[in-house]
Amino acid sequence: MNKDNTLYCSAYRIAFFSEIGIGISANSCLLLFHTFMFIRGHRPRLTDLPIGLVALIHLVMLLLAAYITEDFFMSSGGWDDITCKLFIFLHRFFRSLSVCDTCMLSVFQAIILCPQSSHLAKFKLNSPHHLSCFFIFMSIFYTSISSHILIAAIATQNLTSVNLIYITKSCSFLPMSSSMQRTFSTLLAFRNVFLIGLMGLSTCYMATLLCRHKTRSQQLQNSKLSPKATPEQRAIWTILMLMSFFLIISTFDSIMTYSRTIFQGNQSLYCVQIPVAHGYAAFSPLLVLNNEKRLTSLMISMYDRIVRLESLCS
Repeated sequence: MNKDNTLYCSAYRIAFFSEIGIGISANSCLLLFHTFMFIRGHRPRLTDLPIGLVALIHLVMLLLAAYITEDFFMSSGGWDDITCKLFIFLHRFFRSLSVCDTCMLSVFQAIILCPQSSHLAKFKLNSPHHLSCFFIFMSIFYTSISSHILIAAIATQNLTSVNLIYITKSCSFLPMSSSMQRTFSTLLAFRNVFLIGLMGLSTCYMATLLCRHKTRSQQLQNSKLSPKATPEQRAIWTILMLMSFFLIISTFDSIMTYSRTIFQGNQSLYCVQIPVAHGYAAFSPLLVLNNEKRLTSLMISMYDRIVRLESLCS
């Protein structure tokens, strides 16, 4: 790696670990917020469990990503085949959980919003049970397509080998035959199109219902809506922003992944893909926290308690 590439990847190393720090802090805050609301006995929303679950998944995934990526920039020199297979597979596994939970969240919100006349209304009563089964099934399906990592991931013995696909300084992928590569590419394309398509349909459906509700409210009131949004509308907008952000990140990540398959020797593409691939996990909790009005109420309540305790102690 020449001097220019070293400086280039050093800048992305700083950017990536800054992103990791923001993501770990934001997901920890979101997870603690939902845990604290549950402990205090607040009536949970139907989407609180999926959001809390995705925060926990993102937290573990970012910790794994930080450990794996550190080996890309600065090799620890102690990874063997089992370590490579374990950490890379766990990272892919939690990433699959993130995608499946996000998909479940979008479908869940669409079912909640659907009118009684819709065919989706029959899933409302049993939606948590059905979506839990859907989440488990999709997680197994999503992970099984990436199960070849358990065979392909090996410890890198010689960095100059041209036959290995470079992952980190300690880990590489064994090359696949053209037939196997086409098979896995087809399965990966089908998996991504199915999940992203399902999220896209759910997002469009929610946006349509939101616009229809706004139009009907304007007709009933014969005036413009109040600028103050209801909790339901804020929840819808939060899910819509999450889905839109996820679709944008997934599109860029797919482009970078395809580019890496064409230019396998270009390490700069991997430096760019690292922060892009983890952008959703790092910044999505900030979108949720920004639109979570209960957080403001919780902070005010905690501040009032601290003030009262200080007044009693003084």
